[in-house]
Amino acid sequence: MRNWIVGCAAGAILVAGLMAQDKAKPGDAAKGKDVFDQCSVCHNADSEETKVGPGLKGLFKHPKLKNGKPVNEANVRDMINTGGNGMPSYADQLSDQDKSDVIAYLKTL
Repeated sequence: MRNWIVGCAAGAILVAGLMAQDKAKPGDAAKGKDVFDQCSVCHNADSEETKVGPGLKGLFKHPKLKNGKPVNEANVRDMINTGGNGMPSYADQLSDQDKSDVIAYLKTL
């Protein structure tokens, strides 16, 4: 009986932790601008001209990303996480909050 209670308590703690992860804070564009400094090595924020990677001005006003997927938060986050076409993955370099912040900033461009 004791093992069952301990197992249920551990399961409840795990579920609570997973639910807390799903409630990420909304992105902060001002903080995202600071995060974008590392992106600006390859991406322009003030034009659509290609630097090393595509310019990101007006990104969320375009129907599609360069990879053909629709422009939305999930696909932009996926691109940040996985990279591709010469862009490295930033899955481990940026926190989830950093990614939310940079996405909020990209929406202002």
